[in-house]
Amino acid sequence: MKSGNKIALITSASKGIGLACAVKLAKSGATVYMGVRRVEDTKEICSQYCKDGLKMIPIYFDAKDKSTYNSMVEEVVKSEDHIDILVNNFGIGSPKDDLDLVDGSTDAFFDIIDLNLGSVYRITKLVVPHMKKNGGSIVNISSIGGIIPDIHRIGYGVSKAAINNITLQIAMQYARDNIRCNAVLPGLTATDAAIKNMPQTFIDSFLSHVPLNRMGTPDDIANAVMFFASDDSSYITGHLLDVAGGYGIGTPQYADNIRGFRVDKL
Repeated sequence: MKSGNKIALITSASKGIGLACAVKLAKSGATVYMGVRRVEDTKEICSQYCKDGLKMIPIYFDAKDKSTYNSMVEEVVKSEDHIDILVNNFGIGSPKDDLDLVDGSTDAFFDIIDLNLGSVYRITKLVVPHMKKNGGSIVNISSIGGIIPDIHRIGYGVSKAAINNITLQIAMQYARDNIRCNAVLPGLTATDAAIKNMPQTFIDSFLSHVPLNRMGTPDDIANAVMFFASDDSSYITGHLLDVAGGYGIGTPQYADNIRGFRVDKL
């Protein structure tokens, strides 16, 4: 899969899924601008890839400082005159405060929505005018939690459900400009942040509902992003692709039944 000599912008690209997407796109031939808070640290990360000829350029982006949305997009356009690929990867959660409807923090609920949905809305609003001349591909990183409700993390789930809907809205509104918009919905993914913040008991319980019986990797998500960013998906828009190992496709009794088998032999 090739993305040609295209110009890509990825938010929160210094680690995890974002970094995996940046490397994947750069290896395909794209020039990748990486919106990050720690520019100098990211330059050090990029230096090892740049030795192999990859074009990866960190630029300053702080999701909590909305002025950086404009400066980030303007810096890319000033250097390249256009943007072909936008990956809205930024997202946060607040597990300690974002609980159920009654016990969760109202402030946390609206903060999560403003940052997760708001960053997609605001950044895409800035980028689309620069895509209208030549077309482009927008890929929003959502979550399997945006289509399957949970007993907690209500703000996170609602924000991701909203990202799914805005993906469809953008796809409809700008298809005639040859601008495509799709979303990738990761399941439980083995990023450093996830591993550090989730007890093994939770991971084991979650995996009992995953038919493929493993956590996803950042590369698994990046492969899906690469597909949507490339011309291989040129006739696909408004699609929500879950990359979750089959999570959610089974009956509610799946986990109870599977514990009666040797899962490692499936």
